[in-house]
Amino acid sequence: MSWHTRPMAALDFESTGLDVSTDRIVTAALWLIDPTARTKEARTWLADPGVEIPEEATAIHGITTAQAREHGRPAVQVVTEIAAALEKLGADGVPVVVYNAPYDLGLLSAELDRHGLSTGFLADLRVIDPLVLDKHTDPYRRGGRRLIDVCAHHGVSLDERQAHGAAADALAAARLAWRIGTAHEELTALDLDALHTAQVGWKAEQAASFQAYLRRGRDPEAVIDGSWPIAAG
Repeated sequence: MSWHTRPMAALDFESTGLDVSTDRIVTAALWLIDPTARTKEARTWLADPGVEIPEEATAIHGITTAQAREHGRPAVQVVTEIAAALEKLGADGVPVVVYNAPYDLGLLSAELDRHGLSTGFLADLRVIDPLVLDKHTDPYRRGGRRLIDVCAHHGVSLDERQAHGAAADALAAARLAWRIGTAHEELTALDLDALHTAQVGWKAEQAASFQAYLRRGRDPEAVIDGSWPIAAG
């Protein structure tokens, strides 16, 4: 059995912004999916990030500062529970699908540091990033590479009204990983360790290519970080 037909998890965060070092987790979803048993279940979290949620972020995910303060749990509790769940997945050898993994895992790593929690378990995760896989298998396709764009291209359902909800985005990412794997035997022929290692190289190549493109045009000094996934050990 290949990785795409075995149990997997899927993770997504919605946050206060795009800076992984300073912004905070607001909502989170972690799906556990077993294709052979045809079962799936999700854990979801709403955090009080301890800071104001900008209007621009609320416009994307729908959570206001007042809602997070009234209904959310302290961020340290939420982050601790997410870390414990991921640590178990790593120990059990279950891969975690994360669309644009450097962002979500970078955000989580910064949150763990902020609350004095260990980040060591992140090094044990085997991550599948459908964004990296899509760019690797179809590098010259025109059009956007947002999750909703890539889902539409591959025939994965993600309603515009659902997009930017952590649970919907995480499940769509898992379905996307399955769809890309099904279409590309060269990916499913790799075991999880080999796939993880390959994505590190592919992400670096993709970043270098994009950096070169920017430097030829509008930004001669552009620097694109090719690290994948961003996880402090």
